[in-house]
Amino acid sequence: MEREYSFQSEGLMDKMEEECGVFGIFSSDKKSNVGHLTYLGLHALQHRGQESAGICVNIDGNFKIHKDMGLVTNVFDEEKLQELNGEAAIGHVRYSTTGSSLLANAQPLLVNCNKGDLAIAHNGNLVNSSEIRFNLENQGSIFHSTLDTEVIAHLVARSFKDDIIEAFTHSLQQIKGAFSLVAMTDDGLIAARDPYGFRPLSIGKSGDSYIVASETCAFDIMDAELIRDVQPGEMVIINKDGIESFHFSEEKPHTFCIFEFIYFARPDSIIGGQNVHLARRAMGRQLAREMEVEADLVIPVPGSGIPAALGFAEESGIPYQKGILRNRYVGRTFIQPTQEIRDLKVRIKLNPIKEIIKDKKVIIIDDSIVRGTTSRQVIRMVKKAGAKEVHMAISSPPVTYPCYYGLDTSRRQELIAAKKSIEEIAGHIGADSLHYLSQEGLLNSINAEDYGYCTSCFDGDYHIKVGTGKFDLE
Repeated sequence: MEREYSFQSEGLMDKMEEECGVFGIFSSDKKSNVGHLTYLGLHALQHRGQESAGICVNIDGNFKIHKDMGLVTNVFDEEKLQELNGEAAIGHVRYSTTGSSLLANAQPLLVNCNKGDLAIAHNGNLVNSSEIRFNLENQGSIFHSTLDTEVIAHLVARSFKDDIIEAFTHSLQQIKGAFSLVAMTDDGLIAARDPYGFRPLSIGKSGDSYIVASETCAFDIMDAELIRDVQPGEMVIINKDGIESFHFSEEKPHTFCIFEFIYFARPDSIIGGQNVHLARRAMGRQLAREMEVEADLVIPVPGSGIPAALGFAEESGIPYQKGILRNRYVGRTFIQPTQEIRDLKVRIKLNPIKEIIKDKKVIIIDDSIVRGTTSRQVIRMVKKAGAKEVHMAISSPPVTYPCYYGLDTSRRQELIAAKKSIEEIAGHIGADSLHYLSQEGLLNSINAEDYGYCTSCFDGDYHIKVGTGKFDLE
């Protein structure tokens, strides 16, 4: 099928991007509409990936799957959902960080092996997948995708353990990196999280149904109760007997991806007992404490900068205004045919309000700068609208190192803060000044319970060694 391009895939928005979102549900009531509920859950997780979507259901021991490229609402209609109802289901939305944007790489992945049918949906990135794939191919395995998920599936299928739960456990003990996953077997669901807890995964309950999802916002849409997070290194098994769990790995330092709080997670999600919107608002307040600039207005880059801008205005006393309008109806666009049209791609989505900005000293708030492309164009638009001064304030530290754990910045030369000083970045994007939230201030703004964080994109402190020799990702 011909692929429609999104703003994310064209590199319009200057952001880190997540790999995907996962969802799973098991119901003791075979009349439960698990397909429809999975659809709703994926719709709530759509912000985590817009390239492809898929649902696999267990109907009396028979697995049925549908997946395609595009948004959840484009991939599924009522006719398809009517065919996807059983006692259990898993679903996936994807943004590609590893692997091509092809239907072959859409998830869930369904495999048939001597241990029974197995469907897997995975979020994250394995740092030793190339090495494992190389070894598996030498042993005769044939891969049909470029997914880390397929590496896990082959490990399960080739495991010397006959029981599928034992085989799954054995497989998880061989992989390294960031992963949260849901899997469906003939008689239940499996949910697991890597030993460091890089990526989020939570458990909920609605009536007789247990649910697992990348974020708690997927529970809210179906009025489900949040039970708890899946713990790092924990495997949760859900079937007709209820729910049980065990740890497949020894305890590691908890290193949750800090960018979930900065940008990835939906503002209404709860992580470690902390509401994401309130955490972002606290980042804005801390940024105001660390920054001394006289200004007339605080303006967010919509919608990523809004919570921090609200916090900044509260703390500083500088009035908050929505000085940049976002066209909410533009989420997908054409392939721009000329340079002139390509130069207008930010204005297609964002437009300053001249009557608010003209003759004002403005502080523009955003949550991050990765490559600097969008910030530069936004500042240019705001100055053209008549702003007297434009100061850029970022509610996170400079992104100076690549991420190998599931984000789309695996090359350091892509990162503007790896090549330029703060003053040089300010000059490049056209700001009168540029201010970042300190790493200490960021961590102090987040009150999640018992969480440690991965900050490797800021400080280069990688918690998992990334490959060796020919498999080295660096």
